[in-house]
Amino acid sequence: MGDVSFAKFYDFCDNGSKYKGIQPGNRMKGLVTKSTGSWYEVLADDGSTYNSRIKGKFRTKDIKTTNPIAVGDWVDITLEAGAMAKTAIIVHLHERRNYIIRKSINLSKQAQIIAANLDQAFLVVTLASPFTSLGFIDRFLVTAEAYDIPAGLIFNKLDLFSEEGLTILRDYETIYQNIGYPCHEVSALKGINIETFKDLLQDKTTLISGHSGVGKSTLINAIHPEAGLRTAAVSEWSDKGKHTTTFAEMFLLPFGGQLIDTPGIRELGIIDIEQQELGHFFPEMRALMNDCRFNNCRHINEPGCAVLTALREGKIAPSRYESYLSIYHGNDTRT
Repeated sequence: MGDVSFAKFYDFCDNGSKYKGIQPGNRMKGLVTKSTGSWYEVLADDGSTYNSRIKGKFRTKDIKTTNPIAVGDWVDITLEAGAMAKTAIIVHLHERRNYIIRKSINLSKQAQIIAANLDQAFLVVTLASPFTSLGFIDRFLVTAEAYDIPAGLIFNKLDLFSEEGLTILRDYETIYQNIGYPCHEVSALKGINIETFKDLLQDKTTLISGHSGVGKSTLINAIHPEAGLRTAAVSEWSDKGKHTTTFAEMFLLPFGGQLIDTPGIRELGIIDIEQQELGHFFPEMRALMNDCRFNNCRHINEPGCAVLTALREGKIAPSRYESYLSIYHGNDTRT
């Protein structure tokens, strides 16, 4: 990210701490703006960005993940002893307000925190080149619901839609708008509706996620041209995108707010959600639960289930219920 003015960072900093500078042995609060695996970039109270690392064993409480620190985390750092450059040690992780987490399907016991301390999260969706399934969308929304993060959908590549494609798009939008999720149509490549979308980002910390190839990097470049993210075409053979974003990174937006970009997600395994609480993270099911005959209803085959009645009456989209069953039975998906 490079250095930014302290005044700008002070306005953004949530603790209002006074600038004291950083000296060897002193601790200073900072914001993690980039994660490259073993190293992190931390924007500190003095307005400078420090290349930082974790020294020794460092684990978060009650959660086992491949990355103990994530972009969006607030941390305390100290200068590394004898370091000539701006390198520091992360010595403390402040409590997270929320986070988005996923389970790797390839490594079923491994979890990864995608980003932390979010005001909102958007999933970038394309219906072709590459295809984003309803199941993948639902898993993203369930995860956001579970960690109390307002979420919405961005339907990108609007310039490529045929009349048939637009019909399918409207069907998708109807499913999610009817249950309270905002849907936005954009073309990052052609600049369609970009200014309108920028208004939603102002003064908020926002996560942008999605499959590789859906146009996240192009969208961020359209929103914030100074970001200069690398882009690549979707493979015609596999209809899958290439990973142009290698590491998670936060960008300070010139009009106010912060935008977090992450590498494309091919699979989104659900983690830390118990079967008996899953229905609470489907808004259309949550609204009906008190009407079920049994208070421990699983909404699968129980008599007097208000959810199943609503499904038969067309008040719950079949695709949403299929996603519920898939997650309930632990069936992970890559699409």
